[in-house]
Amino acid sequence: MKYLFFIYQWLIAGPIFLVVTFITAIITSIGSLLSGTHFWGYYPAHLWSRFCCRLMFVKVIVKGKEKIDNNTSYIFVANHQGAFDIWSIYGYLNHNFKWLMKKELEKIFMVGAACRRAGHVFVDDSNIASIKQTITEAENTLKDGMSLVIFPEGSRSWDGKMIPFKRGAFLLASEFNLPVVPITIDGSYRRMPRFTYNITPGKIILTIHEPIYPDGRGFNTKKLLKQCYDEIESSLPDCDKGESLGHRPENEV
Repeated sequence: MKYLFFIYQWLIAGPIFLVVTFITAIITSIGSLLSGTHFWGYYPAHLWSRFCCRLMFVKVIVKGKEKIDNNTSYIFVANHQGAFDIWSIYGYLNHNFKWLMKKELEKIFMVGAACRRAGHVFVDDSNIASIKQTITEAENTLKDGMSLVIFPEGSRSWDGKMIPFKRGAFLLASEFNLPVVPITIDGSYRRMPRFTYNITPGKIILTIHEPIYPDGRGFNTKKLLKQCYDEIESSLPDCDKGESLGHRPENEV
């Protein structure tokens, strides 16, 4: 069965995925230019993500949907186990948002340009002026119930365990005084680890935790970071708890 799926993935699903991805990028780009990013920056990619999960026989189960309000702006922070994190959140969070993305992702053929036109925020931390520009873009984005999704680890885990969080997401939350919602992604690493493009069908569990609201003085970013880390880790199985090794596994090809 494993070998049959391998053939299906590379000869059937893979080509379909590429075609649908480029079509989605074109629709997103044209729609965003003509009619704005609120609809076109989210819904084409939302449907694309759900289609990709089904194409690869990955089932996403969401827990805690009732904890968030579609008319409220949040900063969502999630652990980053693998590539399916993108499709899981885009397809199944069911809340309009923009990504805070690495600047280098803008170079991806067609997809990077579509993301820029869709209003996603690219991070360039090479100098202070660029960081200020990122804050300005994020501030313009977080209006009318629009939210921001960030992976505070900064990159995918090599072994499924969590990487220490960077402070950027929590500084933004403090800057804009917005509630922060931790999200636990469990199972994405097993579907497709960072060191391979081979997919294993199965399920991913998306757990939405209670929003964390600022008090009268705002957020203590150090405390907020730890609280989010602990909340996210609490919904992971014991085998995925603890700090990531942070390097390439010895068996990586």
